[in-house]
Amino acid sequence: MTAPGNVATEKHSPELRGLFVVGTDTGVGKTFVATAIVRALRAQGVHVGAYKPVVSGCETGGDESPVWSDIALLDEATGHQFPDDRIGPQRFRAPLAPPVAARLEGRAVDRKLLRAGFDWWRGQVDSIIVEGAGGLLSPIAEGETVADLAGDLGLPVLIVSRLGLGAINQTLLTVEAAQRRKLKLAGILINDCDDCADSLAGETNPGLLAEYCSVPILAVWPHCRPEALLQMPDFRTMNWVALMQPYRQSL
Repeated sequence: MTAPGNVATEKHSPELRGLFVVGTDTGVGKTFVATAIVRALRAQGVHVGAYKPVVSGCETGGDESPVWSDIALLDEATGHQFPDDRIGPQRFRAPLAPPVAARLEGRAVDRKLLRAGFDWWRGQVDSIIVEGAGGLLSPIAEGETVADLAGDLGLPVLIVSRLGLGAINQTLLTVEAAQRRKLKLAGILINDCDDCADSLAGETNPGLLAEYCSVPILAVWPHCRPEALLQMPDFRTMNWVALMQPYRQSL
């Protein structure tokens, strides 16, 4: 396979393990969670990569060129070891569902590249964190959702939920959709992306969600900057590798 970035692809590892990070909604902190996990794994000596199959929505840089902040954050988390077009091979400007954003540019999301772009990482790293786009049932390509891609890759799914009001319904619906599709669930991570820990919903939601959901809640992360999260003892000792599984190699 000829791939962007001109990085050698001859090496092959039979055990590329990974997690697929999805959200219950947009803006719940998927990139925050994905980058934090990558940083934690690197600190533990794991050779890890980050892959966002498609990203839509960009800012404008100082020279008027497009800047995709999600890709920049994932690149920084990996230590700038890999080309941007390997971390995020398909990028579109409009902050819309990827198929719609692509259409506005006279393009289409390449469904084969969603999978081939992932396969490139085999032999490059030992572990991979994949970040989805939007929620589990968000369109990722024409006629295809994030759940379809997650099912094809076969990685355990980590659900990122917000802490505030409405999170229980969103999370339970995401869990139900994943289980109907027989996706393996690694767990739920509740992220206080809205700084609502002191609210009544923020105080009661984790316990209520645990009562109604059989999927384990791995952690409740506070509203903080990434560097502050990295200093939390519970975060540094979390065994992310134990949640991973090898990906299906018959893509």
